[in-house]
Amino acid sequence: MTYCIGLRLNKGLVFMSDTRTNAGLDNFSVTKKMFTWEVPGERVITLMTAGNLATTQALISVLEERSKTASERSPTILEQPTMFQVARLVGATLKEVIEESGPDGQTSAAKFKASVILGGQIAGGVSTLFLIYPEGNFIEVTDDAPFFQIGETKYGKPILVRAYDSDMEFDEAIKLLMVSFDSTIKANLSVGLPLDLQVYENNGLTAGTQIRIEADDGYFQSISDGWGEALRTALTMLPSYHRD
Repeated sequence: MTYCIGLRLNKGLVFMSDTRTNAGLDNFSVTKKMFTWEVPGERVITLMTAGNLATTQALISVLEERSKTASERSPTILEQPTMFQVARLVGATLKEVIEESGPDGQTSAAKFKASVILGGQIAGGVSTLFLIYPEGNFIEVTDDAPFFQIGETKYGKPILVRAYDSDMEFDEAIKLLMVSFDSTIKANLSVGLPLDLQVYENNGLTAGTQIRIEADDGYFQSISDGWGEALRTALTMLPSYHRD
């Protein structure tokens, strides 16, 4: 399993993904799930993936290969005129990879499902996010739904719903995402550090800040410890239950 979040702010986009993969309770490994392509000054495109590892790796390989070589598949993600068209291309490629992985029909293909968060900006357009489903269709971020999650989403969603503010500074948004990830890591062994973080500022048209947060990262540990203590303090401040 995995956990990835794409968050849209008024200032730009924030992406965070874990790196844990597992093939059983005693077989964990570290695998990158965030990938970025850029043409400085012209476009930045970031993908985060969740689902069947063979499918997600094949998707990234196909997109990478086609972006570097001339083919009948043009325009590639580095040539599409808008982020909407990039989303259509990624969705079609994901569907293609899944169908090729499941030659025995829909039942077989279902085993190879994956989902994608796509985000970025192309010159002349605005920065945006898309959630792409295994079937190849997708939705775009809105003011009412300003973030997307994929993977093990349920444990980290409550803090996002309660604390998100579109006017947040990047550092506040990163703190919020770390709390969301800490809640998920505490509740589910299939999600774990290191975490990959990327911050994209509107109209920057370069990849921006990219950081790997390791298991011994002091700031993450302070967030984890502080959030646990804050929850315990908040619980003691709530009124006690008294039966009539």
